[in-house]
Amino acid sequence: MKIFSKIVFSRVAVIFLLLLLQLGVLFSWFYWLESYSIWISILLDLFSAVLVIYIVNRDENPAFKVTWMVLILVFPVFGALLYAFVITNFGYQVHKKRVAEILEHTEPLLKQQDRVIRHLKIENPQVANMVSYMARYGGYPTCENTKASYFPLGETMYEEMKKQLETAKEFIFMEYFIVKEGIMWDSILDILKRKVKEGVEVRFMYDGMCSIVLVPYNYPAKLKRYGIKCKQFFPIRPALSTHQNNRDHRKICVIDGRVAFTGGVNLADEYINKKEVYGHWKDTAVMIEGDAVNNFTIMFLQNWNISEKEEDDYKKYIRNYSISSYDCGYVMPYGDSPMDNENVGEQIYISILNRATRYVHIITPYLVIDNETFTMLTHASKSGVEVMIMLPHIPDKKYMQLLARTYYKDLICAGVKIYEYMPGFVHAKSFVADDTEAVVGSINLDFRSLYLHFECASYFYKNSVVMDVERDFQNTLSKCREITLEDCKKYSMSRLLAGRILKLFAPLM
Repeated sequence: MKIFSKIVFSRVAVIFLLLLLQLGVLFSWFYWLESYSIWISILLDLFSAVLVIYIVNRDENPAFKVTWMVLILVFPVFGALLYAFVITNFGYQVHKKRVAEILEHTEPLLKQQDRVIRHLKIENPQVANMVSYMARYGGYPTCENTKASYFPLGETMYEEMKKQLETAKEFIFMEYFIVKEGIMWDSILDILKRKVKEGVEVRFMYDGMCSIVLVPYNYPAKLKRYGIKCKQFFPIRPALSTHQNNRDHRKICVIDGRVAFTGGVNLADEYINKKEVYGHWKDTAVMIEGDAVNNFTIMFLQNWNISEKEEDDYKKYIRNYSISSYDCGYVMPYGDSPMDNENVGEQIYISILNRATRYVHIITPYLVIDNETFTMLTHASKSGVEVMIMLPHIPDKKYMQLLARTYYKDLICAGVKIYEYMPGFVHAKSFVADDTEAVVGSINLDFRSLYLHFECASYFYKNSVVMDVERDFQNTLSKCREITLEDCKKYSMSRLLAGRILKLFAPLM
């Protein structure tokens, strides 16, 4: 009885019930409008038709268009009014305007150096074009004078991160999707508390979704008592708003503007295999030193200041450290925002596929892609490029595996090789191509990462990390099983049907 009461009166239950109540009120209102009179019904049907025409002509991904049109045509009133609510949502518009203001204020600090473009135009004009696009529309420059280190597992990154945190003298910025009390976070928190006492400025930001089940809602207040500046990114509130669908999926740690970490690793014990949840947890990360660290510093401050009344003096945190030895290649840390009309995360992946001549090797926990990415994957393979995709055998979300497997047959028929990691769950997100370019970051191959979340990654060109990523792919491949057409035929019809039904609504999931 005590456990039942705890569940019923928990914050999760209250939020869920209040949201459900609001949805019920909306649905009842829509139903009342539809049934109130024949004239209102006709007007709403006309409104639905106008909306469909509007959606067809809107500058938006076709996958989203199809999903919304199906909803509107199957449920004319409910679908139409729901779409109208989504595109006119006040909360989303306010945050979008705020993000635009911050990007404008930080733009002067992220200027692309002309000499980098000149060097790249000599080495590879196509990469130079991509870098120019990112500088103009993505907002992040590509840098030389940068050293990078690759970590093939979360536990190796964790040990190095602790060492680097201990060296902090000025500031520590941390931004994570998940934080959960345990061995990993408790040990890092101990370091942060010591650093605050030494006079180091420490800021910690985590996604508001964590407050649902992982940490108490008032957790920022607890950290503030230690002297740590802490906040939730878009806290979950019991009020319908589409901006709450835009989560902060980034993983960033910046130390003194000298060192930065990113990748797939969150702050919870399963990411370093101290706790087994879905078998062995395969994840990756990178550490950046040098000029490119400033990209991550500004990236963190951009999201931090969305909810601030007064913005930071961004210049205060820009550093230009000279490092004794660095790779002769190029590094471009970049962020992707759902509120700037540029899907740079997907564009970088497509750009790599378009340039590849020998191979593209991909690791991703999820595979829920739009037509553009699917076409590029199959076109590259049909053109003679070896395209391999590594996915988990043990999923963390069953429905995501159902969705992923709906793509298997068509990809395999086009020559793409699909592998599943047998020991457990793959959470890494990486692209590597032709021994010359790679991406390591937080960006999954699914609609949420590519269109709805705040994300981050690092792109590498002719940097030593590229071969580290490829070697790790080959080592991990030995623990995988290739999926064949025969395997696809053995999947149950009910699961395939469930996956295909889910696929219709995938852009909104």
